[in-house]
Amino acid sequence: MKPEFQLLKLEQLQSATQAFAALLNNRPPKRGWLKEIREALGRTERQQAQLLGITGPTLHKSEAAEAEGRITLAQLRKLGDGLDCELVYALVPRKPLGDMVNERALELAKKEVMGVAHTMSLEDQRPSDARLQKQLERRKDELLRGKWSKLWRP
Repeated sequence: MKPEFQLLKLEQLQSATQAFAALLNNRPPKRGWLKEIREALGRTERQQAQLLGITGPTLHKSEAAEAEGRITLAQLRKLGDGLDCELVYALVPRKPLGDMVNERALELAKKEVMGVAHTMSLEDQRPSDARLQKQLERRKDELLRGKWSKLWRP
């Protein structure tokens, strides 16, 4: 993908995930959403299981699986439907995606530029810090104008 389109895609995705960032500090209830919502509605396990067309022990296991983080999204969606709830799913970046890409490009630029600077130091030809900084910025920009997939190669 061309870098300008990659940047546009990154910005659009960052905008879409930003709405979920406020939820990062809200953790699910210890006993899970399924159980908490079911109980808040005043339904017993047996009543909820009948409504869903499953057995009580199956519902009990599913609620425990959700509380322990072992439930599948498909199962959670189905059980949420039985509570008249919508499953909302998102991966929220811990920091802006653009920052991740810029940091990676800078990291690679440092490896390259500082490697050359070290070799030049051995020959007593090390460039000034100001010159190294300019080279770092220039190399970082070059990397960002190229294919971003190359930034993540091991």
